[in-house]
Amino acid sequence: MNTDLTFFTNEKDSTLLNRFKVTLENNTKFFDVLVGYFRTSGFFHLYKSLEKVEKIRILVGINVDKKTHDLLAKSKEEQLTIKFSHKEAKDVFSAEVTREMEESEDNVDIELGVQKFIEFIKSGKLEIRAYPSQNIHAKVYIIRKDTDKSEDYGRVITGSSNFSYSGLHDNLEFNVELKDSRDVKYALEKFEALWKDAVDISEKYIETINEKTWLNDTITPYELYLKFLYEYFKEKINEDMDSIYKDKRFLPEGFMDLEYQDEAVKDALAKLGDYGGVFLADVVGLGKTYISALLAQQLDGYTLIICPPVLKDYWHDTFRDFGVRGFEVESLGKLDRIIEKGVEKYKNIFIDEAHRFRNETNQTYEKLKQICWGRRVILVSATPLNNTPFDILSQVKLFQKGHNSTIPNIRDLDNFFSKLHRKLKTVDRKNLKAYLKIVKENSLEMRENILKYLMVRRTRSEVLKYFKKDLENRNLKFPTVSEPKKVYYEFDDKLEKVFTKTIELIKTFNYARYMPLTYLKNPDVDEKQEMVAQRNLGRFMKILLVKRLESSFYAFKMTLDRFIGSYEGFIGMLNKGTVYISKKYGDKVFEALDNDDEEGIMRLVEQEKVKKYKAEDFDKPFKENLENDLSILLEIKKLWDSVTADPKIDKFEAILKADKVLKDNKLIIFTESKETADYLDKNLRKSFGDKVLSYSSKSSSAVRDIIIENYDPKHKNIKDDIRILISTDILAEGVNLHRSNVVINYDIPWNPTRVLQRVGRVNRVDTKFDDIYVYNFFPTIQSNNEIKLEEAAITKIQAFHDTLGEDAQYLTEGEEITSHELFNRLNSKKILEEGGEIEEDSELKYLSEIRNIRDNNPDLYERIKRLPKKARSARLCKDIKESVITFFRKGKLRKIFMAEDKEVKELNFFNAAQILKAETSARKEKLAPNFYKYLTLNKEEFKLATTEEVRKFKKSGGRSNETALIRVIKAIEKFQGFTDEDEEYLLKVLKAIEDGALPKQTTKVLAKKIKKETNPLKILYKFKQSIPQDFFKEGISDNPYYSASPREVILSEYLIGK
Repeated sequence: MNTDLTFFTNEKDSTLLNRFKVTLENNTKFFDVLVGYFRTSGFFHLYKSLEKVEKIRILVGINVDKKTHDLLAKSKEEQLTIKFSHKEAKDVFSAEVTREMEESEDNVDIELGVQKFIEFIKSGKLEIRAYPSQNIHAKVYIIRKDTDKSEDYGRVITGSSNFSYSGLHDNLEFNVELKDSRDVKYALEKFEALWKDAVDISEKYIETINEKTWLNDTITPYELYLKFLYEYFKEKINEDMDSIYKDKRFLPEGFMDLEYQDEAVKDALAKLGDYGGVFLADVVGLGKTYISALLAQQLDGYTLIICPPVLKDYWHDTFRDFGVRGFEVESLGKLDRIIEKGVEKYKNIFIDEAHRFRNETNQTYEKLKQICWGRRVILVSATPLNNTPFDILSQVKLFQKGHNSTIPNIRDLDNFFSKLHRKLKTVDRKNLKAYLKIVKENSLEMRENILKYLMVRRTRSEVLKYFKKDLENRNLKFPTVSEPKKVYYEFDDKLEKVFTKTIELIKTFNYARYMPLTYLKNPDVDEKQEMVAQRNLGRFMKILLVKRLESSFYAFKMTLDRFIGSYEGFIGMLNKGTVYISKKYGDKVFEALDNDDEEGIMRLVEQEKVKKYKAEDFDKPFKENLENDLSILLEIKKLWDSVTADPKIDKFEAILKADKVLKDNKLIIFTESKETADYLDKNLRKSFGDKVLSYSSKSSSAVRDIIIENYDPKHKNIKDDIRILISTDILAEGVNLHRSNVVINYDIPWNPTRVLQRVGRVNRVDTKFDDIYVYNFFPTIQSNNEIKLEEAAITKIQAFHDTLGEDAQYLTEGEEITSHELFNRLNSKKILEEGGEIEEDSELKYLSEIRNIRDNNPDLYERIKRLPKKARSARLCKDIKESVITFFRKGKLRKIFMAEDKEVKELNFFNAAQILKAETSARKEKLAPNFYKYLTLNKEEFKLATTEEVRKFKKSGGRSNETALIRVIKAIEKFQGFTDEDEEYLLKVLKAIEDGALPKQTTKVLAKKIKKETNPLKILYKFKQSIPQDFFKEGISDNPYYSASPREVILSEYLIGK
């Protein structure tokens, strides 16, 4: 490079850094630096060139914060002179060094550079001082030569470059080098005058580096572990210190202000503020309705509660008792009415039993999203997650955009959940062990990447363990669930043969009556789409038959008769040459199935005849399958006409009279069939008279009032008229029935989640009972051997599964479960007590640990809090290879990686906590050079994990309709006949589609409407006609995407394998 030029910039081969290296290494004896801003990074790159320099002096100005800067500016206006005290000058400089080291790279070169800087200070070779006035803003570098070796006195470099890597190398700077000794001496004279009044900060620099930066080498493994907990839970640590404000005038009589409910509200408020929605998903019995009411008290704006129809009064009364102002309660089935009345006034939407909206491809979901979009959404459900990843996705998309979410690091929700779904599809469901392994892995992925930002969920054991003191202070406890009692009703030889033959016949049944369009010779496009709904209907009718067979012989015979009547009527119609087929029952059928409304299903199938077909439109196998199905039904009927005994009801009546628990307590009997409930009611009244009451979807509100008076301990007018309550699952959700402590499952709840909801009606935190009793009925063979009874019962369950084949997953509502596992789970005390979720580890455990340090060791807590960013430690670690574990943050995103010799893997919080956990006595080891190699690997992985993927619209699958719509908009957007408002509207539609704000049902219907349309104005009209304006609202959480946040290393630990 040319070093003779007086004037130079930081352009290639002409940087101040290069100029310094050449000049300093050429006989320099003294090097004095006067700068407004000092960065240690300027020294990192020069220290080798300074090795032979005898004395280095650095004089810096004080780089102050904005508040101090404003104060100084004011002082200038008032012509005052403000000087920092020596302590203030040192503190300001220390803060600046700390901030710089936080932002610097943490690598071996920088560490060596800083160590060399400290070595120079300790040897007296380097001094650093700060000028205690803000007036200094110079950039002067004075180089003096050894005049014994050269006649060259030295030189002065001045200009715009500060003593930082940017100033020396990166930035475009303008500097001048003066070689005249008079200039050098003049500059030196001014430097000496300032140096005399400056504050020595050399020791402060060493202290700051050693205590407040990542080069602190005194941090023990135990302190690093606590720092990990502190940083991970920073936003939550003090949630327990302040109770949310509650106006005592607006609380129910006898309400207990419980700490765990209080924390749930604070956590939910934070999540709502960040993401626009939250799941309130505590396990059953922890008071989610109360938590909802307390949350609603804290929210501004008008509130809408959407819930099952039977719970409308309960929600209304609870919110009223808590003094929530400005709210309405509406039924799940009245979404049309909500939209017609207008949703503009609502700011908060609470959805009870939100797991019912797990399918985003139907009209009901589309309407719900229209109501929710752009508002705060609170999803209340103890069971939001089943086995299908899309269950969670559809609920999250009620408040988050599918392709442009604000959840950290998961911008494209559709893509994330599709990957999980594809992972499930790669495993054969028959290989249950492998399948359940993937299910568990998916659950962990969802929890770590999605749910920890959106869900408030605690189990009973967590509440008991981590809020123990508060519960004890209020004299509260959870009851103990006794070992569930298995009730076997035995088939005699004749009944066993009838049952076995029935199962064999059902297996050969085609359900042709319920899937007529699948037999059409030449179906059109619409009919092909309708076939999916009809196949689903056939599948559900099959499930109905199997469920009724297990529920009660009476219910099965009634269902059988309806099937026969339906088949005979349909075949008669076909024989006359004309068939009328309903095509609009899809969603209504599923709703009827949910409400156990079998009669409603039949009515939909039989009465809504909207299209006429000729007999010859169908393939020949259609009539053959119909007649074959009818002959099977008639044969089954003939078998059961000979059955008059009912061992199940006989067994029940016997234990009701003999079992002490059943004799002494209020009972709740659950069944999935309304007809079984009616049958039980009729039979039990013979022995217990008016003490028996039956409830189903057909019951009046007056019957429900009687139940609440007799079973809810909080009712103001408690009665004791009813002792035996028989109900379908319509009472299994959201009501308190804990004046009883006995739940009887008269038929098998095929999805174990149902049992948890049922038991949750009596297993409440404020029950007066010490014990909860659960009775489960199972069919079996006659035997005196308990093991044989159990084996036979499991065989019977398996028979039901086998009858359905692959459709068994629908029997268990999507949950893949073996007959043996189902039997064990229904009879598991532990699962019933834990709400179906046995946590191996709990975040509350670790949160309590750091809170305990805060409360009982404040000095240690203060030290942990002050530990620097990028803190590190090292220790010997048994059973772990040499590795580095690093905790990163990017905005609200937190990730942990662990690098070993040949791989880097991501850890979830629990894995990381278990590895980092250390005893107070754990010794800190020295960092080895490999530390930085592994740290770099972790950084690269974190960068890769937080680099946003380019969003792509695929041509197949669920995105095909979106792709088609985007293509159409792109094709017509330049049409000259549009007004400027039309063009703006199309841009809004395009953005909504690209962001994933429109429900799948909306894009599906729209793509179908415009498929063959070519007129741009007509296409525009159909867009405006089909897309509700609500979907153009911005979401509550729509803020600049988090990716603007810097990537931060929070801490690392070097693990030395033993």
